[in-house]
Amino acid sequence: MARPRAGPPPPHPERPAIRSRTSVPTAAEASAWAEVLVRHRLLHVAVLAPNGQWLVQSAPEAPVRVLDGSAAMVDLAAQIQHHTRTTRNHIR
Repeated sequence: MARPRAGPPPPHPERPAIRSRTSVPTAAEASAWAEVLVRHRLLHVAVLAPNGQWLVQSAPEAPVRVLDGSAAMVDLAAQIQHHTRTTRNHIR
């Protein structure tokens, strides 16, 4: 009888492995991602509030989302990037 392996399963050959962060995202990193997302029209607007929250809107008529800090902004960028990459691969 085979013994179960410890640890995560091996990566899928067609999908890159998801890497966890070793540090907390900085405000500068979140700001850079926000700028890229807006420039590439993946977000309509992203504004850093004085309290460290991010106000983001995906389209002019869409509701404003409140993200709690830099980590949430970077997480949103990762979600958008993942969605864009997986959608693009399904279209090809």
